[in-house]
Amino acid sequence: MLPGYYELLTYHSEAERLSDLSPTERAMFLGSMADLGEAVERCCKVADSAFRRVNLEILGNTDAYLHAHIWPRYEWEPPELMHQTVWLYPKERWQDEATALGHEHEALRIAITKYLNGN
Repeated sequence: MLPGYYELLTYHSEAERLSDLSPTERAMFLGSMADLGEAVERCCKVADSAFRRVNLEILGNTDAYLHAHIWPRYEWEPPELMHQTVWLYPKERWQDEATALGHEHEALRIAITKYLNGN
């Protein structure tokens, strides 16, 4: 849907919320979230001049396991949704093949991976 989107998972599959982790594990998870957010920001900015910002979210309202969403946001998004949460996108858009992430986003995935690996 939005090129550069990632979902960050914790190594602790039993963790349902951030508070289920020890302080050290919590700091590692949040640090990983910040690092991934920075990689997405830097790489999306290079890949698309319409890149605006990155939104970082830890929700857990639907899926009861600790995870974070890293959402790049773009100027080409529909004006009525551009400054709203991505969860307000119409349900059909989430399953539309025309907006699905696919092979055309491989270069962006590679760039983000290289950034995270320090290359």
